Amino acid sequence: MPFLPITKEEMLQRNWDVADFVLVTGDAYVDHPSFGTAIISRVLEAAGYRVCILSQPQSDKDYTRFGIPRLGFLVNGGNIDSMVAHYTAAKKKRSDDAYTPGGKAGARPDRAVIVYCRNLRRLFGDEIFIAIGGLEASLRRFAHYDYWDNRVRPSILLDAKADLLMYGMGEKHIVEIADRLNAGAEKSTLCDILGTMYAVKTTQYQPGPSKECPSFEAVSEDSDKGREKYAISCRIQQAEHDATRGRRVIQRHGDVIVVQNPPMPPLTTEEMDKTYSLPFMRDYHPSYEKLGGVPGIEEVKFSIIHNRGCFGACNFCSLAYHQGRKISCRSHESVIKEAKTITEMADFKGYIHDVGGPTANFRAPSCEGQEKRGLCPDKKCLAPSVCPAVKVDHSDYLSLMRKLRQLPKVKKVFIRSGIRFDYLIADKDETFFKELVQHHVSGQLKVAPEHCSENVLKRMGKPPIQVYNRFKKRFYELTQSVGKKQYLVPYLMSSHPGSTMADAIELAVFLKKEGLHPEQVQDFYPTPGTVSTCMFYTGLDPYTMEPVYVPRTPKEKAEQRALLQYFRPENRQLVLSALKKAGRFDLIGTGKDCLVAPDKPTMKQKTEATEKRPGGRNSKKQSRPTASERGRSQKGRRRP
Repeated sequence: MPFLPITKEEMLQRNWDVADFVLVTGDAYVDHPSFGTAIISRVLEAAGYRVCILSQPQSDKDYTRFGIPRLGFLVNGGNIDSMVAHYTAAKKKRSDDAYTPGGKAGARPDRAVIVYCRNLRRLFGDEIFIAIGGLEASLRRFAHYDYWDNRVRPSILLDAKADLLMYGMGEKHIVEIADRLNAGAEKSTLCDILGTMYAVKTTQYQPGPSKECPSFEAVSEDSDKGREKYAISCRIQQAEHDATRGRRVIQRHGDVIVVQNPPMPPLTTEEMDKTYSLPFMRDYHPSYEKLGGVPGIEEVKFSIIHNRGCFGACNFCSLAYHQGRKISCRSHESVIKEAKTITEMADFKGYIHDVGGPTANFRAPSCEGQEKRGLCPDKKCLAPSVCPAVKVDHSDYLSLMRKLRQLPKVKKVFIRSGIRFDYLIADKDETFFKELVQHHVSGQLKVAPEHCSENVLKRMGKPPIQVYNRFKKRFYELTQSVGKKQYLVPYLMSSHPGSTMADAIELAVFLKKEGLHPEQVQDFYPTPGTVSTCMFYTGLDPYTMEPVYVPRTPKEKAEQRALLQYFRPENRQLVLSALKKAGRFDLIGTGKDCLVAPDKPTMKQKTEATEKRPGGRNSKKQSRPTASERGRSQKGRRRP
């Protein structure tokens, strides 16, 4: 099965006079199941619809390439938020883009979903149907703090002037939408589909059971009261994002109400198997070859996604708010079938790079109770400690990995996506842990303690550092027992809400003590829709409404980041500045516990110090003691 059409010529080669849908995306077209565009387009194709891919349009000619689609346009910003793709946490322009041919930056606009939709409206009018989805739309579904504008923006549904917003993973949504449009339904009637949002005039809104967030006007007010309302809104949105117990949520924007229908239930195992069995080409469109290919394929080309969802739900991570906390997983047969497909690829070298997902070692619901009542609102399964109701079990994942290791042509099967170490160390049966160390680590295992300060970890929704220390100790014991040299690579984050300079220094001291020299550290990035971003904007923990310290100035954020790499010469002055501000002069010196050496005095400073010393060049000349003074000094001494 060939790639889907990306040009008018390719569409005509299929004898299509018109497409049913044109999917507009901020990424290059990569037909691989790690890319949302590929999944949605192949799902629609399997349902009998004609889909063309409009990748990174630049001009009106691009937008009109396929003409007017029979059913409508589908728009996403790409695999990641377009603003994150363009800017670092310091708001500096990135020089590359892994999802663009040749890795070149600038092929997609800022706020890609809004730009694409507004251009479609300008060119095709109000009658055409436009639905938005993907991560960029999903996380911006309600009024949200925008880090790059440093203000609260309205729902992206209104900014983009779209008809419908699909949040979460969209396979079920899109087929229901397509089928109803195909049956002749008016777009205005598509207001009852789970996992979608629509906007309606206040005068036309039909009241019903729902949870109302504070309005856009209330949460965007630049005041303590406005920020308190924002925190309340965030908590409501997080609590209702559950397919079992989630209610309809509404938020007023002037004379319009945005309505979020309850979440669409996640795919069953059978439904996931069907999705991943679709005829993906597992590569970028061949037209990109002359442009240097698409770098984003390299990490995933020989990788397999076996699950979705994450009940770990760290506060700074957007995955739980997008995919949900409930775990969905594929059958062993489905994963093995994909693995066999990979082994037949011409450039396969014997290594499956990853068998993972948002969290690799989750293969089942966190507890039996969630199947009936959903996941607990305002509580976490694993933090600050593992809930007693959580069923810790790696046996199914272990069985799957054993089967994959036995496949012909497979030399190694690695696990490179996140291992939740607190869940792993809570398993009383160490069989999986031992086989992970023996077979599935490619020299380094990446894990995410993120910090060591109890206060910061609490705001992150992560377990105490003692849990990581237990895991680390056992990891190295097992590694030594099998005669290997393998290492843990800890992910660390600076400047997260709650992190004072004292906390950052505590982390630097921890790294020094552990002998860790992290090559990469991450500044906290306030992306839309997360609990941590709410803390960043409001200075409040939305679950407790307690005040939270937030490092905001570029100087302080730079100092906190530098402390994590205190050993780098280019960071020395920032580290000195931070330590002096905090009064931690005990960490400035050449001792084994010090972080940095003091500044070497300049020639001028040396001269001034010499001149001030007793007996120095400019010191006052001292007179010799008088005889009587000498005598007094000798009193009490006996002659020899």
